[in-house]
Amino acid sequence: MSRHRTAKEASALTARLEALDSARSLAEGRLEDSVLQEVYEVLERASSRRSLSAEHTVVGFFGATGSGKSSLFNAVAATDAARVAVRRPTTSAPLASVWGPPGSGPLLDWLGVDQRHEGTPVPGLAGSAADPGLILLDLPDFDSTHLANRGIVERLAGQVDVLVWVVDPQKYADAAIHHDFISRFSSYGAVTLVVLNQVDTLAPAAVRPVVESLRSLLAQDGLGKVRILPVSALTGAGIAELRTAIGSVVSDRAAGSARLAADVQQAAARLRAASGGGEPAGVHQQDRRELAEHLAAAAQVEVVVDAVRRSYQLEATRHTGWPVTRWISRLRRDPLRRLSLRRSGPAEVNRTSLPEAGATGAARLDTAVRTFSDAASAGAPGPWRASIRAAARSRNATLGDTLDAAVSGTDLLANKGAWWWPLFSVLQWIGLLAALAGLGWLAGLALLGYFQLPVPPAPQVEGWPVPTLLVAAGALLGVVLALASKAIAGAGARGRAAGARRRLRASVAEVSEAEVVDPTEEEIERFREFSRALHAAG
Repeated sequence: MSRHRTAKEASALTARLEALDSARSLAEGRLEDSVLQEVYEVLERASSRRSLSAEHTVVGFFGATGSGKSSLFNAVAATDAARVAVRRPTTSAPLASVWGPPGSGPLLDWLGVDQRHEGTPVPGLAGSAADPGLILLDLPDFDSTHLANRGIVERLAGQVDVLVWVVDPQKYADAAIHHDFISRFSSYGAVTLVVLNQVDTLAPAAVRPVVESLRSLLAQDGLGKVRILPVSALTGAGIAELRTAIGSVVSDRAAGSARLAADVQQAAARLRAASGGGEPAGVHQQDRRELAEHLAAAAQVEVVVDAVRRSYQLEATRHTGWPVTRWISRLRRDPLRRLSLRRSGPAEVNRTSLPEAGATGAARLDTAVRTFSDAASAGAPGPWRASIRAAARSRNATLGDTLDAAVSGTDLLANKGAWWWPLFSVLQWIGLLAALAGLGWLAGLALLGYFQLPVPPAPQVEGWPVPTLLVAAGALLGVVLALASKAIAGAGARGRAAGARRRLRASVAEVSEAEVVDPTEEEIERFREFSRALHAAG
C-alpha cells in the first residue's frame, strides 16, 4: 500500500474517531452509562494505539487448549521461544517475537507483554531491512480454567491489530469456542485469519471436508469471508503459506487502521442500538400557537384584558362624565390597580396581583407543556423521546412566575388617555356653567319678584327666555355628551382591550419560545447532531 493511501486512511480514521467522540458526548445523560463507557474505552484504546509505534503490526495467536498454538507460533517464527509441553495449559503469560525498527517497547508495555524475544529473519514473514515491523504474540489458551489467563486473552483480543484463531480437527466445532470467543470478534473479519492446525492427524481426503465444515461454522459466526489456512506445525505443511499471509497483512500497513476502524464501527453500532431508530416530528407552527394559547389561558390574559377594558371605561367616565357626579366614579377602585398592573412611575412592577393559579393552574401548565412535548418528540427513539420531553419541561418549576412577570412587564398603555377626553370635559363644563348661569339668572328674577321689586324682562330668542334656554341647553348638552361619551368610551375600551390582548399574547409567546420551545428544539437538534455524528462514525 502506498504511503499516500495509508495517510488518507489514517485521516479518514481520525475523522471517524472524532465523530464517534462527538456522538458519545452528545449522548451523555441520554443513553446508558455502561454503553457510553464502552465507547469511551474504544476511544481511549484507539488514542493509545495510535500514539504508539505505527511501524509495528501486532499479530496475536489465539487458540483453545490442545490446538497446538505454541507449536504453531514456534514454527511460524522459526524459533523455540514458546514453551511446548504435554501438560496443559502450557502458556500462562503472553510471549512476543519482535521484528523491525526500534520503538516496540512502549507498544509492548501498553499491551502488557513482558516476555519479549528478538526474532530472526524469516523468509516470507519478516526480518529484511525493507520489511515493516512485526510483533507476533503467543497467548494463553482462551479456554483456560485459570481466570487470570482468560482475562489476558480477552484484553489482548481487544488490543492486537490482527487476530489469528488457531483450531484443531478435534475441537474446531466446539460451540463454546465459537460462541464465547470467535463470534464475539466477528466484526474484525478484515484483520482475521483462521488456522486449522494439526491437519497431519487427518487423512488427506478428510482435510477438505473439515475445512468446509469449519467454513460453514465461521459463516454462522459472521466470518463467512475469512481466510482459512490448513497447516501442520509438526510437519511444516502450510507454514510457508501462513507466513506469507501474515507477511502480506503486515506489509500492507493497514491492519492497525482496519482494526481501529472495526472498533469504531462496532462502537457506533452499539450506540445506535442503545439509541434506537426513529426521527422526532419536531416543532410545527400549529404546536407553537396551541402552546402559546394554553399558556396565555394559564397566565389569565383574558382577566387582564377585561381589567384593561373596564379601567379604560372608568378613566373615561372620570374625565368626561358630568362634573357634578364625576366624583362618584373616583370612589371605584381601578381594576388594573387592583391587579398591580397600573404603573404610577418609571419603575416596573415585578409581579401582578392576579389570583393564584393553584393546583388547577399548575396542572393546566403541565398539561400544555406535556401535550407540546409529546407532539414534538413523536417518532423519536425511546431515550431521546424522554430527553426531548424532559427538555420541554425543564423550566416548569418557574414557568408560572415567568409568565406572571411577562404579564406585569407588558405595557398595557394604562396611563395613556384619549384625545377626546379633554374636549368632552371642556364641553361638559361649558354645559354645566351655562345651566348654572341660567339657573342663577332665573333665581335672581325670582328674588326680585319675591321682594316686590321691579323685574326686568328677560331677553328672548324665538319666544324663549334666554335664562330658560341656558338651563335647557346646558342640561341637554350634558345628557348628549354623557350618552356620546359612553358610546365612544365603549368602543375605545374594546380597542384598548384588543391592543392589550395582542401585546400580552406576544409577551406570553416570547416566554413560550424561551422557556419551552427553545429547549425542546435544542434537544431535537442535539439528537440530529448525534445522528449525523453516528453516521459519520459508522
